[in-house]
Amino acid sequence: MANKILVVDDEPDLEHLMRQRLRRDMRAGRFELVFAHNGVQALAKLEADREIDMVLSDINMPEMDGLTLLDQIPNVDPNIRAVIVSAYGDMQNIRTAMNRGAFDFVTKPIDFNDLRITIDKTMRHLAVMREALASRDKLVALQNELDVASKMQQSILPTTFPQLPTCEVFGNMVAAREVGGDFFDVIPLENGRLGIAIADVSGKGVPAAMFMMSSRTLLKGAAIGTPQPSDVLREVNDLLERDNESLMFVTLFYGVYDPATGKFTYANGGHNPPLIVRPDGTSAELPQTNGIALGVMGGMDFEQSTTTLEPGDTAVLYTDGVSEAMNGVNEEFGMERFAQIFSAAPPSGATAANRAVFDAVAEFADNTPQSDDITCLTLRRLE
Repeated sequence: MANKILVVDDEPDLEHLMRQRLRRDMRAGRFELVFAHNGVQALAKLEADREIDMVLSDINMPEMDGLTLLDQIPNVDPNIRAVIVSAYGDMQNIRTAMNRGAFDFVTKPIDFNDLRITIDKTMRHLAVMREALASRDKLVALQNELDVASKMQQSILPTTFPQLPTCEVFGNMVAAREVGGDFFDVIPLENGRLGIAIADVSGKGVPAAMFMMSSRTLLKGAAIGTPQPSDVLREVNDLLERDNESLMFVTLFYGVYDPATGKFTYANGGHNPPLIVRPDGTSAELPQTNGIALGVMGGMDFEQSTTTLEPGDTAVLYTDGVSEAMNGVNEEFGMERFAQIFSAAPPSGATAANRAVFDAVAEFADNTPQSDDITCLTLRRLE
């Protein structure tokens, strides 16, 4: 569609001259001309025709001059670009026009070659501006969608946790982007037992978040119907691998905790082993079990093991966003610093232990942009 230009000038012969000198451009569909004889008429045409892209206006006109018109154009459409026509050497009015928002100017008598160049330059600017505005609108819409997705993702993570006489649990996740690939879950099981899970999906952003939600749903379904952690991981792995066209994967630690005995039976699908913190602040990683990340290869077996949490012990489950957090000089947080969090101040509870992890990582990173999701889930045996 041709760009539409409103020419505003009180000289009666100008319309005929413009149509004659620019007829080839109009026939070629480069632009279309409409005319007004003063600022008042121009504003009326702008109000009536929202397809006008550019105003080419003289300064000296009856009823409303060009400078006053310049002030009024943004009230109709701030995206219209105005070019002022001024007498050669009239720098005072040209300066005033530019200060009031004129995009460019041409001088009288009009050089039509120069006018064509000015029109082309103005239209190119309009095209770039509109493309930028369209991109901005798309980004705003995408940001709104991501905000909704973030709220949806956060809504599926536990926000209330069991507070039993014999144990307490607390978890938190801070995504590196609007949506993340980490998740954790606390699943009530038969006979008062608790399913404890933490996971990290490969990749970042929306694809990881979608795979995360699928993994979490499959895990929850398998955990409720399957008592052994090794069998849970095998079932989830087979289901993920079956329709995994994106070739994504998830590392997943899953354990079943019995609050009555303190026994913790677990299986690990390629995830970081939890840190077991004793009441005196000493700590050790939970022994590994064999198992690869889920979604890579179907038909895999997973080993499981059992440990007993003693009264006062805290199991700290985490993703590599904690251990591999970076500071401004590219140092990694690492497991040594991780263990030191509790050596000086043993955890007083699951919530305190969880918050201590996030505080330590934030202090270490020292405003360095977060490159990975940070997730931590803590389980503490009270008695």
